[in-house]
Amino acid sequence: MRAILLSETHQPVQLVDAPAPTAGPGEVVVNIRAAALNHRDVFIQKGLYPGIKLPVILGSDGAGVVSSVGEGVDPVWRGQEVIINCSQNWGPNPKFYGPDFKILGMPDNGTFAEYIAVPATYIHHKPAHLTFEQAAALPLAGLTAWRALMTRAGLHTNGNNEPEKVLLTGIGGGAALFALQFAVGAGADVWVTSGSDEKIEKAIAMGAKGGVNYREPDWAKTLMAKTGGGRTGHALKGYFDVIIDSAGGAGFGKLVDVAAMGGRIAIFGGTTGNLSDIAPSKVFFKQLVIVGSTMGTEREFADMIAFVNAKKVVPTVDEVFALSDVEAAMRRMDEGKQFGKIVLKIDE
Repeated sequence: MRAILLSETHQPVQLVDAPAPTAGPGEVVVNIRAAALNHRDVFIQKGLYPGIKLPVILGSDGAGVVSSVGEGVDPVWRGQEVIINCSQNWGPNPKFYGPDFKILGMPDNGTFAEYIAVPATYIHHKPAHLTFEQAAALPLAGLTAWRALMTRAGLHTNGNNEPEKVLLTGIGGGAALFALQFAVGAGADVWVTSGSDEKIEKAIAMGAKGGVNYREPDWAKTLMAKTGGGRTGHALKGYFDVIIDSAGGAGFGKLVDVAAMGGRIAIFGGTTGNLSDIAPSKVFFKQLVIVGSTMGTEREFADMIAFVNAKKVVPTVDEVFALSDVEAAMRRMDEGKQFGKIVLKIDE
């Protein structure tokens, strides 16, 4: 089978002919039709990910058709269109993953290949309204966004109460866009930040109320002016019940400023560095909750898929590359210019 192999860090990936896997007990083999990239793949290639074990077939996200089943697996799965949960062996505690937790695509071989063997526990029926390319975009970024937004930040869905106000930073990446779609689908009022005015406009077209460019020195004040968050005395009183951040860095203090009293901030990335310039008094006087989040449980993945089906969520695909063009896809991911997920079409 054709597969994308990373043999050494700081080197291009290689298209190779690799042995096709077979289904062991409790496993299925999936004929991958489409796979999607994540920053994780680039970080592994650049040697910036913990516990790197090479050589490995990269790729965490994938969707395809079950070609064979192993002993103990219901044969009805054979021929079914499926999406793969790449968050595996979470463990018994839903609050934190256990010591055996792993993400598909390192150390185990991943989805950048024509076939992959995975435990049947981690396959789900592909949402019927999605193409293989759209479905492949969903697993890692969708699960990350779902846990951060719904579980860790505890977004309240539509009911008799007023919709919650949500701020999503760095709109344009896969997880942030899924958080936008999930929050809008749940009835929240959503605002975004980005370093690109074009990406803000695209987010508004997807249901965001508005946004600001974080390259503006006083973007927090601009955002409060737009939302009506205003001030209490000399301090910003804030506006947002829920804030989802993937950047961290020096700008995190401004998220504390724009958070509403009793607000919840969930962070799942640190692309701009360590947190700094946070006044503890603002956190405790506002009664803020700041939590970390990463990946998610098997139950959260199932809940996410159910929501995608119910709300007919369609992942945003930035660009589709052929499997043979994966190095170009990796460089596009590394540049960070994408709006949505970068996808590989396997069945060329």
